[in-house]
Amino acid sequence: MRFSKLQATGNDFILVDARTKVAEWPELAQAMCDRHFGVGADGLILVQNSTSADLKMRLFNSDGSEAEVSGNGLRCFAKYVVERGLAGDMVQGTGPGSFCLSIETLSGVRKVTAHMSGSSVSRVEVNMGLPRFRPEEIPTEVKVDIIPILNYPLVIDRRELPLCLVSMGNPHAVAFISQPVDGFALDEIGPKVEMHTMFPRRTNFEAARVLSRKKIEARVWERGVGETLACGSGASAIAVAARVLDYADNEVDIILAGGPLTVSWDGIGEVLLSGPVEEVFAGDWPEEGSSWN
Repeated sequence: MRFSKLQATGNDFILVDARTKVAEWPELAQAMCDRHFGVGADGLILVQNSTSADLKMRLFNSDGSEAEVSGNGLRCFAKYVVERGLAGDMVQGTGPGSFCLSIETLSGVRKVTAHMSGSSVSRVEVNMGLPRFRPEEIPTEVKVDIIPILNYPLVIDRRELPLCLVSMGNPHAVAFISQPVDGFALDEIGPKVEMHTMFPRRTNFEAARVLSRKKIEARVWERGVGETLACGSGASAIAVAARVLDYADNEVDIILAGGPLTVSWDGIGEVLLSGPVEEVFAGDWPEEGSSWN
């Protein structure tokens, strides 16, 4: 089975054209994403046919669980399908050398714009849709009278975390902290927030520090993966929470370990996520011992 590995600000994914393939995808994701015995990645992304969009994206985390959506995954998906001509006739974007396509995900159809440098996609902008704030949309078991849920006090290891809860098609809990994020005990606190009983489907967790109204540094603990170098939906959730709290302007750079992502949100409409994307390498996964055909 032919695969390609792509990365978007260090958030890395294995891409497979699965339009004619059948497999035990959760098991295959665990095997391929293993960083010692497999290819190594944060997740496995499948390209499939769609009846509601140009193509369909399915994403399996490194633990085999299926995710609703991924901003960085969508950016890798766009580069993969555009450069291989899998998207069919694409619509010309508003800028020179840009093309638009629609991608079906578990959380709905997402619009993306691929910006070309010659025949290669160098940068992708994703319309992440409208942020959602109601408890049942996130989802969370928290019972509140005021929405959005901002600075909700969750105590983990005798430390109170002020959580801002938002869904970007997948659940996020953002904590704004005062100290540099490098010193935050994410490997200890992250899994406890992810698995907390207040999140029936678990959650992604972000520790963020505001540097200015145009720049925020952050680290991300991704549900089903662990700490990642970047997270597109996480960066979007951080920008949304910061905008609601009046910590940031409409456009803000989220500085992650893998590099910066730019998020734009006017406080009313849809969230736009933009950043670079690269293909790392391609290869063949052996059929022996694999449950696919």
